[in-house]
Amino acid sequence: MARRVLYKKSDWKRLAGGVVASTLTPEPYRAEVRKDYARLIHCPAFRRLQGKTQLFPGQESDFFRNRLTHSLEVSQIAKSIAIKLNQTRSELKSTPIDTDLVEFAALAHDIGHPPFGHNGEHALDQLMIDNGGFEGNAQTLRLIAKIEKKATEDFPSKSNRPLPFDAAHRDLRKGLNLTARTLASVLKYDAEIPANRAARLAAGTDKNAHKGYYQLENDLVTWIKGSVGHSGDLPFKTVECQIMDIADDIAYSTYDLEDSLKADFLSPVMMIAMSDDFKGRLIEKVKGNIEKHYSHIPVADREFTLSEMNAILAKLFSGTLTPGPEVLSRFDHRVSFEEAAFIFSSSTYDRSRELGRNGYLRTAFTSFLVGSFVRDVEFEYNSSAPALSKVRLSLSTFKIVETLKHFSFQLLIESPRLKLAEKRGSEIIGKIFSTLNDDHALLPDDWKGICKSYDNSHFQQRTICDYIAGMTDAYCVELHSRITGTNPPSMWKPH
Repeated sequence: MARRVLYKKSDWKRLAGGVVASTLTPEPYRAEVRKDYARLIHCPAFRRLQGKTQLFPGQESDFFRNRLTHSLEVSQIAKSIAIKLNQTRSELKSTPIDTDLVEFAALAHDIGHPPFGHNGEHALDQLMIDNGGFEGNAQTLRLIAKIEKKATEDFPSKSNRPLPFDAAHRDLRKGLNLTARTLASVLKYDAEIPANRAARLAAGTDKNAHKGYYQLENDLVTWIKGSVGHSGDLPFKTVECQIMDIADDIAYSTYDLEDSLKADFLSPVMMIAMSDDFKGRLIEKVKGNIEKHYSHIPVADREFTLSEMNAILAKLFSGTLTPGPEVLSRFDHRVSFEEAAFIFSSSTYDRSRELGRNGYLRTAFTSFLVGSFVRDVEFEYNSSAPALSKVRLSLSTFKIVETLKHFSFQLLIESPRLKLAEKRGSEIIGKIFSTLNDDHALLPDDWKGICKSYDNSHFQQRTICDYIAGMTDAYCVELHSRITGTNPPSMWKPH
């Protein structure tokens, strides 16, 4: 029996026409995934990532990461993981993981996220909850496979005139006209998002964004799975997608932490000194993710306790907080307990804050973390379905990554300073959505044309949602100003 390989001919079928693209290409020197990579890099939605919030609003400082720089960092980490696996796993010697495809997945993974970060995602989800909801990963797939203006079913292959819809109102848009395997690389959640609030209640996710893909993309996902090969026995998540997901978690747990340290929202002492109640809430989140991803590990090893979390923090920051010779030299004579406590506490406080203020120390800290995390990525080859082979962090490293990730996120979402910014973003999105939904004439001509293509309120609301989701933070604020009359730009400026 022939040995199965990681990639096969049907992986490279394209949306428009479904033919194997390599039979038509005038550029045999350029692989299909390189074309997909180029289409992503040059599309408007990718450029707009520079104007979307990652953690802190972009106008606050030019130091903090935005969605574009975050995606670039995820891409570098993901490619490093792929290179490491290709060089260390014998199963990948003859058919290595495609590093271009891994880079594509990483660069594209946040392209569907709306303005104002997670809060913008929640605002759109609540507005669309009875019309299929909104979720960043689902929007990423929809954006690159439908919304971006590269190809339709007939353009440019059969016609020189792009028609997004035919006379029967059939949607002909094919987005960037990517290959099946490339689209599969961003399909993180193999689940259809519930259609409405009642369906969410039944699924137990009525308040939070349900992870998955929209019902509108059901046929697309079926086509992707059929092209890549999926029997339905395993959750559908390709090797490249898994690597991207791990790299995203690594970047989140280290570089978002670095931004938080620089902004003085976090410090090692603050993290260590958080209450047991706060840490307990984080422990439950980490344990939930352990159960989800490591059910094959013995139960005893899946435990995660308060003492284990404290040990992780102590180990991570011991080098930062341990007193140096200049502090220890002050104990060359007998000191009182009070004086010793004063010396140690002031030293610990100073060294804790120095990690946030000293760029050399921050860079060394995050570089060490990223390198150690990448080295602890594991690979489990699936001989019957190589594309769905398992890639994961070792359990011990997963616990560290999850601890850092949840610490940053939880402390920041509980910050009154960020809550004010989030509240404003939610109200801006709500106002724009309701205004455009009431009067489609306010939409730009191309988006107005899409709304007119279907006399269907569900489809029209999805179109308005697509339009808002593609905005940068600044453009969203500007459009809100036009609508409300608050410091509006000139009426002659196009939108």
